Amino acid sequence: MHNPSDEHMDAVNRILRYLKSSPGNGLMFSKNNHMNVEGYTDADWAGNVLDRKSTSGYFTFVGGNLVTWRSKKQKVVALSSAEAEFRGMAKGLCELLWLRRLLMEIGCGPSMEMNLFCDNKAAIDISQNPVQHDRTKHVEVDRHFIKQNLEEKIIRFPFVKSEDQLADILTKAVSSKNFHDSLDKLGIKDIYAPT
Repeated sequence: MHNPSDEHMDAVNRILRYLKSSPGNGLMFSKNNHMNVEGYTDADWAGNVLDRKSTSGYFTFVGGNLVTWRSKKQKVVALSSAEAEFRGMAKGLCELLWLRRLLMEIGCGPSMEMNLFCDNKAAIDISQNPVQHDRTKHVEVDRHFIKQNLEEKIIRFPFVKSEDQLADILTKAVSSKNFHDSLDKLGIKDIYAPT
């Protein structure tokens, strides 16, 4: 907004074309028999070609319904894909904790550990390793934050295969088929679609 260019205008036009072509799309909230809180988190590594900063993204669900999502460039350059994913996990965990606190205040907090799905085994291993190594000093604060919530049994980090990772569409370019498959999994429906 401070320094618009033709590239920015092209991106805006592309977004407007997408919105015009799908006027009936929206989130469909379903009644489910649970109030589980879970999220999907992902990050690209050095995805920005100008400054090599990574982009993190997450989706969060309450009772199987999509309630929040975010995609944002990380503030520092990650030295590895595991570091980029780990920083993304910390942001996703913050969002899940906020949702948990909100739900507890209104009397319907989750009764079990929350799942934060990640497709990077190295990042999951770092979060569950009780020994602090020199290799992880640069993410030490995030690591202690995540470790505390793991030990208190508030969160779990189950591994999800890359093809089942919903947050991919927030951090990298995906095929049209993967994009539309992800929209279905996120609960986005077209009210004008024939039944």
